[in-house]
Amino acid sequence: MTELCPPTVEDVYSARRTITPHIVRTPLRRYPGLCELLDADVWVKHENFQVLGSFKPRGGLNLVGNGSEDEWKRGYVTASSGNHGQSICNAARTFGSSATVVVPENANPIKVSAMQALGAKVIKHGPYFDVSNVHARALADENGARYVHAINEPLLIAGVGTYSLEIHEDLGSIDYIIVPVGGGSGASGASIVSAAVSPSTRVVGTQAEAAPAVYHAWKTGRFEEQKMETAAEGLATAQAYELSVGILRQHLHDFVLVSEQAMLDGIELFIRHTRSLVEHAGASSIAAAVKMQEQLKGRRVVLVASGGNLTVEQLRGAIGTG
Repeated sequence: MTELCPPTVEDVYSARRTITPHIVRTPLRRYPGLCELLDADVWVKHENFQVLGSFKPRGGLNLVGNGSEDEWKRGYVTASSGNHGQSICNAARTFGSSATVVVPENANPIKVSAMQALGAKVIKHGPYFDVSNVHARALADENGARYVHAINEPLLIAGVGTYSLEIHEDLGSIDYIIVPVGGGSGASGASIVSAAVSPSTRVVGTQAEAAPAVYHAWKTGRFEEQKMETAAEGLATAQAYELSVGILRQHLHDFVLVSEQAMLDGIELFIRHTRSLVEHAGASSIAAAVKMQEQLKGRRVVLVASGGNLTVEQLRGAIGTG
């Protein structure tokens, strides 16, 4: 495989010029209840308020927006547990192209419906993302479409890095940014941007204990398949990927694993203190902050609420009424 060059902060600024007409600048808000809970100055970057309810559209719009006319004619094929797929569908529609998304057989029905509403062809294949991804690559080869890997794409990482530019422009003297990690595109973007514009800011990744592939690769440098037993769709990968792990090993300051229960508790904490919905992956940032509480005491902390695409059943389970 051709070695991929990590994006630079200049690429992130370029991505912002591409995507600005098509996204919203999400709010960064301080919540006194979270400040009291953590004994820190706590802010939330609300990517759960972004177009399609997650940070992912930033990356898709940058990738497809930089495509050629020929690429747009051939269309795009990708695999996704949900939010990345919506991103590619939305971008394909925005630039007059087409998209096919391969999703796990148990994919979130809200996310599947959203992709179909955006005009995409959705194919269910495999028990989790990595199996779906193999099928997506084969389909792209067969149909001549542009295959899009959910992580190993510099244009995706540059695109999602734009939310971190907004964080640093809207708030100074940030001690910690805590970012959910599935494949690692969001944390990679945050790490690249923070290293360039605020080197004193410590970027912390957080991943599910029940799907620790990227954590394991970041810690050891080895790319070995790991268990994948998490209910957090946005964190549900059994493999780590070279591009994001390379960036994280260079720039990420710390990495915290959180339990399934801690993410459920995090969903409830977001409802209680911010009056907003996050999905399991988005809740992992507050779950990590609670786990790191002693370390964060008295510091200025930004929690990334990476997505809010939660089903009613998932919400009931999180608040104990299912």
